[in-house]
Amino acid sequence: MTSASKVSTARSTTRALPRPCGPLSSALIAALPAPASSSSPISVDTVDCDPYGVDLQLALYICYELHYRGFTGVDDDWEWNPDLLRFRAELEHRFSTALNAEVNPAGGATEAINALLTEPAHGSGPSWFLKDTGTWDQMREYFIHRSIYHLKEADPHAFAIPRLTGQAKASFVAIEFDEYGGGHGEHVHQKLFGDLLEAADLDADYLAYLEQVPGESLALVNLMSMFGLHRSRRAATIGHFAATEITSPPGSARLVQALERLEAPDPCVHFYREHVEADAMHEQVVRHDVIGDLLDREPELEADLVFGVAAFLYLEDKFADHLMSCWTEGRTSLITPER
Repeated sequence: MTSASKVSTARSTTRALPRPCGPLSSALIAALPAPASSSSPISVDTVDCDPYGVDLQLALYICYELHYRGFTGVDDDWEWNPDLLRFRAELEHRFSTALNAEVNPAGGATEAINALLTEPAHGSGPSWFLKDTGTWDQMREYFIHRSIYHLKEADPHAFAIPRLTGQAKASFVAIEFDEYGGGHGEHVHQKLFGDLLEAADLDADYLAYLEQVPGESLALVNLMSMFGLHRSRRAATIGHFAATEITSPPGSARLVQALERLEAPDPCVHFYREHVEADAMHEQVVRHDVIGDLLDREPELEADLVFGVAAFLYLEDKFADHLMSCWTEGRTSLITPER
């Protein structure tokens, strides 16, 4: 498989509201075109909703997106609208209650981080599958799923910066500086992923595929936003960040092997090769200078930091199970436009 090199063009930085896919997202999407000043309560019962289903996760993603780039035609003042925040709190409660019931980490931060460093000799997740037998179409599906995060890569974790102090803050910012290209716009990881999408003949506009990914994909990003937007969850944000950085290099290395096997365009290989090199350097900094300093100052945060690690792993496993179930059955892992 080969592809001619492509010239990057200007990409959309916002998108229109997506189509709804259930009662929660329908109620929210119906409210947002109006001025925020004329809002009324968004009232939909969440009790019977699947906490990981696409309806709740899409509604929550839309709420959080108001803190990032917003949506075309949506009043920016919705970001802090009390009616919307009450609705978001209901969605968060349903999501976090499910996580608290199903994620029960044991041990302390040292044990949790050490466990992340142990890679199996053989695995069965998407990166292993793609490395050995995955097709180019399946790889492009994988890109679409990950675009929901990588086109805003590092942004959810950045909410932690003003909530840290001392060496933890300094070292955390140093790592984020790398994620944002070290001061060079062409090296920002978000841009590199846009280059990857274009090289794979996919749409590189911001959140272009928001309607096509399932709840498992949305939940991965919503977890980061939920932790990041609540100061009380700052340690969970750091735990999630540590898990992301530590598990990235081996998974990215497998994807480099997969892309080279598939003769993928250079920008696709470059994105994952960059994560093999950059994230490997971050591991020691995260462990000692960020986590170590944070817990020296606030040891009472250790349990929530470990929860952040465990919640990351739990949702990544759910995402992996979804992909592997679909791919082994020979069907797409995406939601079709006719959903």
